[in-house]
Amino acid sequence: MSICPKGKMSKSKRDKRKAQSWQISAPSLVYCSRCGELMKAHRVCKSCGTYNNREVIAVD
Repeated sequence: MSICPKGKMSKSKRDKRKAQSWQISAPSLVYCSRCGELMKAHRVCKSCGTYNNREVIAVD
């Protein structure tokens, strides 16, 4: 068995596949369990400085 494709992929077929890569989706946001602010999932909350119910950074 070889790793080469059987036939040449047409430009339209190739470009249809490549057209999907530039699309971006909106970031998934969750509510902070401590202060209730919207934040990105699995990140430190910018408003209260907590992650996983532990204070990670001190915020004034």
